[in-house]
Amino acid sequence: MADLVNVDYNTSIPNNVNLADDRRVLKALEKWHPGYLNWWSNMGPEGFQESLVYLRTAVSVDPKGWAKFGYVKMPEYRWGILLAPEEEGRTIPCGEHAGKPAWQEVPGEYRSMLRRLIVIQGDTEPASVEQQRHLGQTAPSLYDMRNLFQVNVEEGRHLWAMVYLLQKYFGADGREEADMLLERQSGSEDHPRMLGAFNEATPDWLSFFMFTYFTDRDGKMQLEALAQSGFDPLSRTCRFMLTEEAHHMFVGETGVGRVIQRTCEAMKEAGITDPYDINAVRALGVIDLPTIQKKANMHYSLSLDLFGSEISTNAANAFNSGIKGRYREAKIEDDHKLEKDTYPVLRLIDGKVVISDEPALSAINMRLRDDYVKDATGGVNRWNNILKKEGVEFQITLPHVAFHRHQGEFSAIHADPEGNLLSSEEWEKRRDEWLPSKADGDFIDSLMKPQWEPGKYAGWISPPRVGIDNKPGDFEYVKVSGVAQNA
Repeated sequence: MADLVNVDYNTSIPNNVNLADDRRVLKALEKWHPGYLNWWSNMGPEGFQESLVYLRTAVSVDPKGWAKFGYVKMPEYRWGILLAPEEEGRTIPCGEHAGKPAWQEVPGEYRSMLRRLIVIQGDTEPASVEQQRHLGQTAPSLYDMRNLFQVNVEEGRHLWAMVYLLQKYFGADGREEADMLLERQSGSEDHPRMLGAFNEATPDWLSFFMFTYFTDRDGKMQLEALAQSGFDPLSRTCRFMLTEEAHHMFVGETGVGRVIQRTCEAMKEAGITDPYDINAVRALGVIDLPTIQKKANMHYSLSLDLFGSEISTNAANAFNSGIKGRYREAKIEDDHKLEKDTYPVLRLIDGKVVISDEPALSAINMRLRDDYVKDATGGVNRWNNILKKEGVEFQITLPHVAFHRHQGEFSAIHADPEGNLLSSEEWEKRRDEWLPSKADGDFIDSLMKPQWEPGKYAGWISPPRVGIDNKPGDFEYVKVSGVAQNA
C-alpha cells in the first residue's frame, strides 16, 4: 500500500490513493486529462502559459512539510489526487447514523445527494479560474501575479479532487458529470456555472482580492462542512483541500489590506484628512476608502447567497443523512442529531426582519452562514486596525445580511446596509451609494496598469511585509515570457 503521507509521482497523475493499482480509475482519469489541458489552455490564465512561475507543489499531506517551491510552466504543473490520511476507526459524526463506521463506499440511498454535492463543489473550482483568466495582464507586481497563478493552479487541483471522486465512485454517471465540469463556463449564456457568484466578472485586482477573501471563505466553510461527511473519501479529500484554501484567503485579506495601507499613506503624504473627499484621493492614483467599502458590500452579499436559503429541506436531509456536517462538528456540544433542537433565524415576517426560532435541522444553512460571518469579521477587523494605526477616520463594515440578496429570505426585498427596508424606487435612487457604480469601475480600471519589474509595485498597492517562501523583495516570482509581454 502506498504511503498516505507522501505523494506518488511515478504515474502521469500524482496521487496518494494507489492509482497505479486501480487501473479502471487511472484509465478514466487519463482519458479525461487531455480535455482538462485543453480547458486550461483555452480558459486558464491568458498569455502566460509559457511563463515560468515560482509555484508550490504538494509532495505530501503532512501539514508540517507538504509543499515544495520551484519554477514551472503552468500547463506542466503536476495536478494530483491527494487525500488526507485515513483516520482509523472514524465514525459518522452527525445525523441519524451518528456513531456508526464511516462509509468507504457510496451508500446507495444517498448516491444522488452525494453526487450533486460533489458536482456543485467541483463546478466552483474551474469557474474561479475562468473569472480570473485576464488578470495576469494587469498584475500590480510579479509577487501578486504569482499569487494569482498559485490560486489558479490549486483551484485546478481541487477540480481534479472532485473529478477523482466522481470517476471512482459514481461510474458512468460520474464520468458524464466530470465531462460536464469542463463544458460549463463562467458567465456563459448557454452553459453557465451552477452558482450565481461564479458567473460574475472579476474585472480588476481589487475584485480579485475581495473574491479570494469573501467568496473563497465561503469555499472554506463548505469544505469544512463536507470534511465532516460520513462518506470518508469526501471527508479526506476536503480536509486536504482546506490546507490549500488557507493561502487563497491570505491572498485576499492581505491584498485588500495592502490597498488600504497604500491609500492611507498617499492621503497622509498629501495632507488629506477627509476620506470622503473622493476626487482628491483619486487624484493621488489610489483607491478611495468609500469605494473599497462598496466593493466589500458587493462581494460579501454575493458570497452570502452561496449559502442558499436560510430554511432548507435539502440541507436538513444532507445533515440528517450524515453526508454533510456543521462547521467543526466535533467541537459542538449537543447530540449531533438535532431532532428537537431549535436555532435562531433572521426572517422576513409581516414586512419586518425578526429573529425566529426554527427547527435546527432546517436551519443548517443559517448556522453555517453565521459561522461564516464570524470568520469573515476577523479580517475586516484587521483592515480597520490598519486604518486606526494610520490615523484615518474610517471603518470598513459588513452590511446587514438583508442587503443586496438574491437567495433566501431577503431576495424579494430591498434593504440598505443597516438592514432598513426600502422601496424599489428608493433602492434604485440610492444603489450607487452602497454598490460600485460604472464610474467607480471605470476609475479602478484606469489604475490597472501592469508592473512586472521585480521588486516594483503599482502605485495603488503597498508591498507585502514578507515574500513568498522567504524570498527577497526583488525576487522574480514570474519569468514573464515574451508572448505575455507583447499581449
